[in-house]
Amino acid sequence: DMHELDRLCNALISIREEIRQIEDGVQPKEDNVLKNAPHVTTIMTASDWNKPYTRELAAYPLPYLREHKFWPSVPRVDNEFGDKHLICSCPPLDTYF
Repeated sequence: DMHELDRLCNALISIREEIRQIEDGVQPKEDNVLKNAPHVTTIMTASDWNKPYTRELAAYPLPYLREHKFWPSVPRVDNEFGDKHLICSCPPLDTYF
């Protein structure tokens, strides 16, 4: 529905702004809110916080997330390898035709 499309567009705009902050040198290239996302509860509730951005920004990059936050249980599966080598457990596409 239109509400979900608006949420997607807002998320993409927010991500682009995070990229712009890195490009402009406002945020460091190696340790920034985008590179460290997603921020799981164990990271957010730890005693130590040594990031160059606030916990608030890490937890709630968009205002509506204060009421509708999904907390992932793990940061990433196999880091970049898992991001680039997705495995689908679905039946082959020809099963649906």
